[in-house]
Amino acid sequence: MAEPRPTAETEQSGASPGPGASRRLSPRSIVIWSLVAIVGAAGWAVLALSRGEEVSAVWMLAAALGSYAIGYRFYSKFIANRVLKVDRTRATPAERLDDGVDFHPTDRRVLFGHHFAAVAGAGPLVGPVLAAQMGYLPGTIWIVAGVIFAGAVQDMVVLFFSTRRNGRSLGQIARDEIGPVGGAAALIAVFAIMIILLAVLALVIVNALAESPWGVFSIGMTIPIALFMGLYLRILRPGRVSEVSLIGVALLLLAIVAGGWVAESSWASTFTLEPGTLVIWMVVYGFLASVLPVWLLLAPRDYLSTFMKIGTVTLLAVGVLIALPNLKMAGITEFASSGTGPVFAGSLFPFVFITIACGALSGFHALISSGTTPKMIQKETQIRTIGYGSMLVESFVAIMALIAACIIDPGLYFAVNSPMGVVGDTVQAASTAVGNLGFSITPEQLAQAAKDVEEQSLLHRTGGAPTFALGMAEIFSAAFGGAAMKAFWYHFAIMFEALFILTTLDAGTRVGRFMLQDMLGNVYKPFKNVSWKPGVWIASAIVVLAWGYFLWVGVHDPLGGINQLFPLFGIANQLLAAVALAVCTTLLIKSGRLKWAWVTGVPLLWDVAVTLTASWQKIFSADPRVGFFTQRAEYQDALDKGLPSFKLAKNREQMETIVTNSTVDGVLSVLFAVLIVVVLFESGRACVKAIRHPESIKVSETPYVESTFVAPASLIATKEEKAELAAAGLGPEGGARRTEERV
Repeated sequence: MAEPRPTAETEQSGASPGPGASRRLSPRSIVIWSLVAIVGAAGWAVLALSRGEEVSAVWMLAAALGSYAIGYRFYSKFIANRVLKVDRTRATPAERLDDGVDFHPTDRRVLFGHHFAAVAGAGPLVGPVLAAQMGYLPGTIWIVAGVIFAGAVQDMVVLFFSTRRNGRSLGQIARDEIGPVGGAAALIAVFAIMIILLAVLALVIVNALAESPWGVFSIGMTIPIALFMGLYLRILRPGRVSEVSLIGVALLLLAIVAGGWVAESSWASTFTLEPGTLVIWMVVYGFLASVLPVWLLLAPRDYLSTFMKIGTVTLLAVGVLIALPNLKMAGITEFASSGTGPVFAGSLFPFVFITIACGALSGFHALISSGTTPKMIQKETQIRTIGYGSMLVESFVAIMALIAACIIDPGLYFAVNSPMGVVGDTVQAASTAVGNLGFSITPEQLAQAAKDVEEQSLLHRTGGAPTFALGMAEIFSAAFGGAAMKAFWYHFAIMFEALFILTTLDAGTRVGRFMLQDMLGNVYKPFKNVSWKPGVWIASAIVVLAWGYFLWVGVHDPLGGINQLFPLFGIANQLLAAVALAVCTTLLIKSGRLKWAWVTGVPLLWDVAVTLTASWQKIFSADPRVGFFTQRAEYQDALDKGLPSFKLAKNREQMETIVTNSTVDGVLSVLFAVLIVVVLFESGRACVKAIRHPESIKVSETPYVESTFVAPASLIATKEEKAELAAAGLGPEGGARRTEERV
């Protein structure tokens, strides 16, 4: 038996990342990685040096994939082994606290699927589509560079520190490590922002599934399929991940095909749900997903959804390689500097970074990395694959979304993504409006585009999702099946987007429950036990009712509920990332890793510059399309003048609602910015104290306990890991050594 290790993170210099983890590159590997670098560099060169001519989307793929490969192979390995010093001999919370409900050692392949499905929501699908207004180049640079140096780093480092603290939530870690004042500010900001994010995600799902029997049936069937998979792995055939994966994928494909049959059958009316009904079902599902054992519904459903997500996006990339579409949007448009774009107002800095959000850096991810995942991970050595790797995959989704937006005609792009107040409600008016923006599309072309996908109209279908579906249908129809299949692929894409987002909602609700239990546990200690049944039910009910209320009002009032808070989504998400990066930087310094603090400190400085600049402009800008209080003053002035309608408002009641909404958004922008500044200030104080008086610093990580688990670090076991598993008498899923082997 190994001797117990010291509890302080400063003593982890002897940590072992796993068999074969530190091997030097062979000559063959050097050649391969050199070729990868050349391909990536060639892609970047073509994208950056093009001057007006159309560029093949393949070059964007090359730039992104080459960069991802190098970032994962070298930078993530450096962080895991040199900065964090992950320890393969240290027992994780899943092993030590296994209760079969929230804490449960989960096969890294299933957990990768759960984590990816939980973090990959609406952001990577719609944010890059909207950011395409600025051109393809700014978005591509931020999506790729942002994920490698900021987003994936945040996810991995938060996951590491939460795993070392029994899976504590981000807000509670902030309270423990930064101090009571900064911690309280972080707890309030994180929980409030999370409720807004969950309600926004839920609204996107409702809009996608309302009146869609195909989507409702197919997505609804993933629940019983997931329950079957959970029971299969837990009771019928424990550890048979490959087996249950094949069964699950087959059933999922059948559910998707059957959804089309149902939509054309007499059952269609049964699965045609209005928005209000969908809200009720989603609240019920969110509650059940939060309270049921994680192995029964949440993990298998997310794992199942990952096959659909990654499979579809991979097929989309293959479609690009086959169809070879060109990027029709300019590299940089005039809206990048003028800030007068019809899709969203504001200049490239800071708003392109706020708009893209999840595809490069997302604060919501830190909630998952300090929520469900650290309670399920088998080994610390898996943190790199699950934390960094899954974020790279999400970034690739964002790249595919950007490609989908940029290969369609720019005139069609702006007709679809501009509000009705800009393009009007007829193809003739839209054609004229798009022409005034500097692009060209005829009324006949607009009408034909809608006819091709069997829609009455594509005008002012804002939000990004319809545009992604259009681009996806364009690529798939060119590569597989021709123009006759375009309508099928378009509606398939809409259903795919709903499935993509729903998995974020269920995991987010469970994380919200953990966070609320941590907060209430500061007042009433039993809540700190995340498996305490009354606490589980009470906290879950509060979370689902909170986002459910905003969602319910939002689907019944186009200017109320979550629609009122929607403008805060991008900034709130990025402010949440600032909290996460501040906590990570503080922990690196407090744990004796001062020389590595730049790993999270540099992304923190960038994110703070972006988000606080955006907050300042949203609060003080004189442009009513940007500044909340200026918009409020404009509509209030119209009311005072007795105008019957004004701009987006069709009557005085709507004008009064917009005055209220802009006031609320402005006040919340001030509140969130102040809370983040408090967190940053208190974090800075904690860092200075740790540097000046390191002997007085205590970290709150749990004591070292030797692990009895054997499991591979990556999705595919290395030769050495296979030998270790075989010696322990275990299969590829890993597990605990037998007692006699540990003596």
